[in-house]
Parts: sequence; C-alpha cells; structure tokens
Amino acid sequence: MKFGTSGLRGLSVDLEGPVSGAYAAAFGRYLLESGQAKQGSEILLAKDFRPSSPAIASNCSAALSGLGFRVVDCGELPTPALALYGLKRGAASLMITGSHIPADRNGIKFYRPDGEIDKQDEQAISALAAQASNVHPTSLSPADHSRECLALFRDRNIALLPQNALEGLRIGVYQHSTVARDLLVDVLRFYGADVMALGRSQTFIPVDTEAVSADTINALRQWSTEFELDAIVSADGDGDRPLVADEAGLPLRGDLLGLIAANFLRADVVVTPLTSNSGIEAAGSFAVTRTRVGSPYVIAAMQEAVAAGRHGVMGFEANGGVLTASDFQVNGQVFCALPTRDCFLPILAVLALRVDRGLPLSKIAAQFALPIAASDRLENFPTEASAALMTHLRARRENLESFLEPIGRIEETSDIDGLRVALDDGRIIHFRPSGNAPEMRCYVEAKDASAADALLRAGLERIGQWAHEHGGADAL
Repeated sequence: MKFGTSGLRGLSVDLEGPVSGAYAAAFGRYLLESGQAKQGSEILLAKDFRPSSPAIASNCSAALSGLGFRVVDCGELPTPALALYGLKRGAASLMITGSHIPADRNGIKFYRPDGEIDKQDEQAISALAAQASNVHPTSLSPADHSRECLALFRDRNIALLPQNALEGLRIGVYQHSTVARDLLVDVLRFYGADVMALGRSQTFIPVDTEAVSADTINALRQWSTEFELDAIVSADGDGDRPLVADEAGLPLRGDLLGLIAANFLRADVVVTPLTSNSGIEAAGSFAVTRTRVGSPYVIAAMQEAVAAGRHGVMGFEANGGVLTASDFQVNGQVFCALPTRDCFLPILAVLALRVDRGLPLSKIAAQFALPIAASDRLENFPTEASAALMTHLRARRENLESFLEPIGRIEETSDIDGLRVALDDGRIIHFRPSGNAPEMRCYVEAKDASAADALLRAGLERIGQWAHEHGGADAL
C-alpha cells in the first residue's frame, strides 16, 4: 500500500483483505486523536463500480463502526459528490476507488470534515496503520444517504448555467463504468441538450483522461461520425476527471478544459501542476502558481492564496479535474468552493463556450493557440525501474545528455516533480513516474501536432530502451 498523487493505492486482492480495514481504522483513530471527530460522529462512505469495491467498503465500514463511528452509506457516485456532502454535513468521508487505473488495483480517498487530506495527514495515517490495532470490527447496517448525497451534487450542477443553455447541441455521453454516467446524462438533458448514452459497460473499463487509449479514441471517432455529434463527454472511474471530445471524436487536453473553466469562473488565481501546458500563463488575466503533480499540492497552494487574502482562487490538473478554493458568482448565484477534483464544472464550461461562440470545439481549441502538447505512459513499468531511471538521469548531467542524445540538446532542466527538460529548439520533454500505478509517464510540447507526437514516441521509446538495457525487459 502507498499514497499516490491522490489517495491510497494498492492491488485489489490486497485491499479486499484486512489491510483496507486497517487503513480505515487508522484514519478513524487519526480523526479521534486530532480532535476532528469524536465517537458517535458520522463518517461517509461511497464507492466506484470496480468489482473489488464492495468488499473493501464493507471492510472499512466494519472497522469504522468498531471505533464508534456512525457509518453513512452514500452508494456509488462521483467523488466530488461525496466531498460536497461531507462539507455540508461537517463529516469525514472515504471514497473507495482506484480512479483511472485498471481493475486489478483499487484505492481509498480520505476526506477530513473540512476537505481532502494533505501530505502530513497521509504520513500520520500510514504510521497508525503500521501499528498493532485493537479495533474490533462491527458489522452494522449503515444508514443509506445515497439519494440525498447525489441530489445535492445535482442541484449544484444544474445551477451553473441558464435554463436550456445547451439546447441545440447533440452530445454523446460515453458511459462505460464511470459512476458519473447517469448524472451526466441527466444534467445535460436538464440543460436541453439532445443526449445519446453510449458504451455502457457492466465490466470495469479504466479511462485515463491524460492518456486516452487508441481503442477509446477509435470508438469516439466512430460515434461522432455515426451520430453526427457536437461533442462526446465522459469521466474516469470515480468521476473527478473529465473527458471531452470534439466533433470529430478527438479528446481535448485536460489542461485546456481547466483553462476554459478558469475563464468561465473569471478566476483571479489559478493553481496548476508543472505538467499543465506552458502556455497557461499567457492565456488569461489570472495569476498562475505551479505545483508538483497531485491534488494535495494544488489544494495546499490554493489554501495559501486564500490565506493571503486572494479571491477567485481555483485550480486544475493536466487530467482536467477542476478544484475551487473560493466561492464564485456564477449564473447570478453563489457557486460554493469545492476543493477537490470535479469533472462536471469543466464539462459544462466547455459546452457553454461551444454554444456561446457557435463554433465546433476543434476550432475553439485552436483559438486558444496553446503550445501543442501530448502525453502518454508505459504501463506495467515497475516502480523500482522508474526510480532507477530517475536516479540515473539526475546523477550527472552527462547521463541525461547521453539519454537524450537521439532526441535533442538540453537548454535547461527542472526536477521539481520528475525531470522536465527544455531542449534548445524550444521543445519540452518531461519524464515522471506515476504516483498512482506502476507506470512511467512522458509529457511533451512542440510547435505542431506532428512534432509533438514524434517527440512523445521518441521519449517513450527511449525509456523502453533504457529499461531493456538495465534488466527491465520482462516487465515491459
């Protein structure tokens, strides 16, 4: 088990065992010992559609009941819906989800009564989980608040735009196995869109909005042509990362979705990781703060801005998930802060812009004139191999120069999170081990799409070559 960029992650087979109860109990003890909760307090629990999630949720419920918490079942719904409900009730919560990673893995996201846990919380919970526990699990039937929780989140989203704001649009919803699938259809139809539900699956399908698979893109293209769609929208497994494809079925980058959401909110301060497009700073009238990858870092920087007296503070990640640390005035009413990733806000902001400008999404995307960016990853790449590669590249500049010799010459480097290299011809390549799964990620920017694709392929091939040369061939 380890905490990644957002939440605890591990193999499903392990989390279905006692370890999930141990971490839930550690979280409960942490809340009690820090004074953030007391025995008898409510604690909320929700899950995604992974086959392992019900067993993990049952383990967590039993462990928390054994500590004296009143467990509230919020069902299967988006993570931001659970977070919003927790903030309203002043209750801590747990979301059983592995987000976008394959079904053989799963995880737990933890929320304090005031929001998502931070890195210090993660350390404290891990330390408590490592100690011997005298918790006696208690199997009690939790109260069912799933309808109330989902209704609160629905109300939030149907207040964002004017009535019938999306009338005239024909939108596909790629439902697959995301917990956001039914609410997406419901909300878009509320706004008057002609909605087609597509690709619903009873088998869990991992959708990574930063590295959309070729099979998914082929399906999006086919649906777009077949049904003459203006857009296709979707989300990852727990509904906190958006996917928006244009009229040709080509996904828009997540950082562009975040930028559009920032303009929609008229944000004054935007917090985003280093992996977001380098053109963000010049694309709006807001101040930009860059962080390491992961919602805890984005949230911490947003909180610093609010503490410094800044207003209109929001953030987004390269995966498209949008977070708000300030209340915003939207559609004539207050849109309350929700400092956790959300897929609905950016999806609705993009579709509203599509109506406002009356142009296809592909042309709207081109109008932002951001540097062309691309990203992908090598899956099933051992974490040990990732660590060895990063250590090698950081050890001496000569190592990095040799590694990149087939690709280009180094202008400058940054190792705040992974290793980001600006080449002397203006291209950018960024190598970073995933914080959520055994994957090695590569992010690139170049002057045009063909150059970006070529650089991305070269970067991934170079990583693979290095792994083969250093004993990682079996894993690849």
